[in-house]
Amino acid sequence: MTVHLINAFLGPYGGSEQETLTLYETLREITRVQLWGTSSRLHPELARNWAVRHARLRALDYPRDGILVFVGAHWRRQPWTWFARPHRLIYVFNTFHYKVLPIVTSPRPRPGGPQAEIVFISDFQRRQLGVRGGVVHPSPIDIQLFRPRARIGQPELTVGRMSRDYEGKFDAADFPLYTSLARKGVRVRLMGATCMRDEILDHPLIERLPEGAESPEQFLRSLDVFFYRTGAHVETFGRVVLEAMACGLPVVCHRRGGYADHVESGTDGFLFETTEEAAAQVNALLADAALRQRIGVAARHRAASLYAPDTQRERAIFYTELATERAPAVSRSWSNCNR
Repeated sequence: MTVHLINAFLGPYGGSEQETLTLYETLREITRVQLWGTSSRLHPELARNWAVRHARLRALDYPRDGILVFVGAHWRRQPWTWFARPHRLIYVFNTFHYKVLPIVTSPRPRPGGPQAEIVFISDFQRRQLGVRGGVVHPSPIDIQLFRPRARIGQPELTVGRMSRDYEGKFDAADFPLYTSLARKGVRVRLMGATCMRDEILDHPLIERLPEGAESPEQFLRSLDVFFYRTGAHVETFGRVVLEAMACGLPVVCHRRGGYADHVESGTDGFLFETTEEAAAQVNALLADAALRQRIGVAARHRAASLYAPDTQRERAIFYTELATERAPAVSRSWSNCNR
């Protein structure tokens, strides 16, 4: 039975798109799998390179049966879904859009159709939503692609971060820290930061790159320390942090985000609450090569454990089961959600 992975596929650098593509790579080793785009703005590069089909009722081209897995897309917004007859209906719920959750879970999306099964991508997300039940699968990454590599030809120490290129991914309190580091001779690389004004980050050692300027693994291997905090956007998981850890980088991250459940501060990374804590942690790492090495090795071990091939395969099998015990029903305590 074919597993259909369904996403908007608006761009090649979004976490939701990358999550879908990584899941596709794992699933294709054990079952038939097809990628579908739900948006009229389906990115042409993704459609071409990954053979993503545009699900359209008018063109009579859509998944008609099998196992439907929506990753960041929603059944009720797609007219063709009324004509599909899936064996299972699974939502990989990778946002904090709590108003969508009761819509996709109850009542059944189509009379006689399967009840939606929910997969969360972090315990943090589930706690924030105030729900019980469902299953938790960390947003998948390719542990073989993101791996440590010796840096060559860059004698200066480098601190950096990467994200999608929009302001909600940045906290203005971090800009003085970047400038302070640059004034000390530390190189600062920010991929996905062209949305920020030039005068905010105006220093020859601060490099602002558009998203996708380098491959994620190439960019991460150019760093000595990975730093991450967002502004208005709260990361349900924050796969970029785990990608950095997989590359053997010591990470310094704000404690607010799904990734924080996978960082033991002081052992395989650092978590901070305040800007002062962040600056102290970054400076301590820059001043101590042995500390960077120890934390980086532990970070790689943590990521490798979370994304071991056998573990990834076990998670993938969940999507292929035919006679499966359904994921525990999702219930929600509305008083627990502060959004």
